[in-house]
Amino acid sequence: MEHKSNKEQQSERDRHNYMGVGIAIGVGLGAAIGVALGNVPVWTAVGAAIGVAIGAVFAHFM
Repeated sequence: MEHKSNKEQQSERDRHNYMGVGIAIGVGLGAAIGVALGNVPVWTAVGAAIGVAIGAVFAHFM
């Protein structure tokens, strides 16, 4: 049985937090654009996809 160190566990938790923050930012921006342009479902989905990319970048470089 392999155990992770506390630092590795904290790093993994941080990575998940960055992904969640990225998705939240993307969905928020997508919803705002969707309201402005009158097509909320499409822009919310686009924002979620962009948020996943933002979260992945945060997780990789932070």
